[in-house]
Amino acid sequence: MLYGICNLSMIPMRSHPSHQSEMINQILFGEFFIILKEKDEYSLVRLNHDGYEGWVCNNQWVRITENDYKILQNQTPTITTDIIDVIKKEKYQPIVIGSILPNFKSNHASIDNKLYTFNGLTTQGYSQKKHIVENAHLYIDAPYLWGGRSPLGIDCSGFVQMVYRLQGISLPRDAYEQVNMGTNIDSIDKCDPGDLAFFINKERKVVHVGIIMSRHKIIHASGKVRIDKIDKNGIYNEDNKVYTHKLHLLKRIF
Repeated sequence: MLYGICNLSMIPMRSHPSHQSEMINQILFGEFFIILKEKDEYSLVRLNHDGYEGWVCNNQWVRITENDYKILQNQTPTITTDIIDVIKKEKYQPIVIGSILPNFKSNHASIDNKLYTFNGLTTQGYSQKKHIVENAHLYIDAPYLWGGRSPLGIDCSGFVQMVYRLQGISLPRDAYEQVNMGTNIDSIDKCDPGDLAFFINKERKVVHVGIIMSRHKIIHASGKVRIDKIDKNGIYNEDNKVYTHKLHLLKRIF
């Protein structure tokens, strides 16, 4: 078995081994993975943190040993919390909120025995539900990007996954997987800030997710990360005076 880790700010994960293929996800700095298959310039990988699989270009990551992989698996991740920050090896490189700092100690991370200096803000999980909505606000106006997981571009389930990561809570990548987590809530009135709402299309497939706020508001990624009204019918866009998403389930993760 072979192993790798992302040492760039973020890299695209694609549906097929081609530069022209659809981006289905992004791998952020410090996220590591198993290599399942190699084909020409690409490798099929499985991310450690959520099991998501896709193809990544071989010149955008570095290999690590099995021992290094197991060490990282056993660590409580140190997570960056500034929207944009920099990390330094020989030169500076930007990293985005939610990046992982492997083997972090005394303001240094290490990848493949190479040290990176980092002086920004970090967390290993706040463990308080009130911080979910606070962290969600950090992504306000981030443009919608299919497969995105950063404030420079993010999709609905990537947004929820990253906000919960800042709490030290791991969620699956896609909304149809996230809906299987947690416990059901009977009504909007019983929701707490930080609970999740899931929405379906005409085929009754789960296609959207957002984070409940106070006073019947929801923060979600639709066009951009935005705040809208929510009621028993779904999300109501006050700008356009229409319901945009049909409510399916309400869930409490913790």
